[in-house]
Amino acid sequence: MGDAPDEKTKDDAARGARRATRARASADFEATSEEGSDGGVEAMMASVKRVFAKAWPTIELGGLFAGWYYFSIAFNVYQKALLKAAPIPLTVTFAELALGSAMCALAWVGGLKKAPEMKKTMVKPLLTLGAAHMLGNALTNVSLGKVAVSFTHTIKALEPVFSVGLSAVFLGSIPSLAMVASLLPIIGGVAIASATEVSFNLAGFVSAMGSNLAFQSRNVLSKFVMTGEDMKKLDYINLFSGITIASAALALPLALMFEIPKMNVAYIASSGVPLAVTAKNLLLASLCFQLYQQLSFMVLSKVTPVTHSVGNSLKRVVVIAASVIIFRNPVSATNIAGTAMAIAGVILYGQCKKTKSE
Repeated sequence: MGDAPDEKTKDDAARGARRATRARASADFEATSEEGSDGGVEAMMASVKRVFAKAWPTIELGGLFAGWYYFSIAFNVYQKALLKAAPIPLTVTFAELALGSAMCALAWVGGLKKAPEMKKTMVKPLLTLGAAHMLGNALTNVSLGKVAVSFTHTIKALEPVFSVGLSAVFLGSIPSLAMVASLLPIIGGVAIASATEVSFNLAGFVSAMGSNLAFQSRNVLSKFVMTGEDMKKLDYINLFSGITIASAALALPLALMFEIPKMNVAYIASSGVPLAVTAKNLLLASLCFQLYQQLSFMVLSKVTPVTHSVGNSLKRVVVIAASVIIFRNPVSATNIAGTAMAIAGVILYGQCKKTKSE
């Protein structure tokens, strides 16, 4: 009887030791599990980061192309509505270039983009390119005010024809036989589309052709004026910003010369569109114009000129299709066939140009 308390105490001590051992084992298991779990999560996160880093350039380029196309469509929609309410294309050109200049300045002042170091040697080249850029945009706006958006962009598919011609005359760049052959479906397609275009207007047609000449002249002129060391230091974004500011300065006297009698509220209000709506369309068109041009230059900085050219051709297809759907323009099967032929020719021209460059 006297040994019972000691045995009980021993039993209690043994049970306590077993519980402690189980507790330690459980704690060790949980710690090991947590370490394994943490290691697995870290490994998985590292794998995801590697995959994302590898895919990011493609994702970024896709985003730039999508933004370029989207804002191109939006610009044409707002611009057409604006020119219907305010048929003063030269004034609209100046207003949009001025707003674009203000956006560029804000980006510099706000630190979003480092401002370039401007020198006197850069003034003449920027004014030269700015003049061609301003005329190209002004004539495009004249055309958009006269004919359907889809027709303006069909005519602008002729840009490669002007590019080949001007390059041959001023740069001595002789095109290959394949490049010349690729121009035939472009010319034929535009001819078919023009002959069957419901909204055909001679002034609109000639203006779109003039814009082709102006924009391709700008590209040829850049070969001559972008030779100085100061100009070569400009990246694509700052170059476009400089051209925009120069264009705005040149657009004002042109607008005043031809449209000053119409620069009043009464004339714009006579269209029946509320002034607030017209002002909204002006702001949105200006914003979309600046964004799609900037995105275009950003794409160009990441791909070859030929790839950019093909992308621009596909963008034109998207803009034409979107404008037909949004504005419900009447189009015939022959008109569609002509437009498709012209765009196919542009894409073929891009491929021939790529082959020649290689």
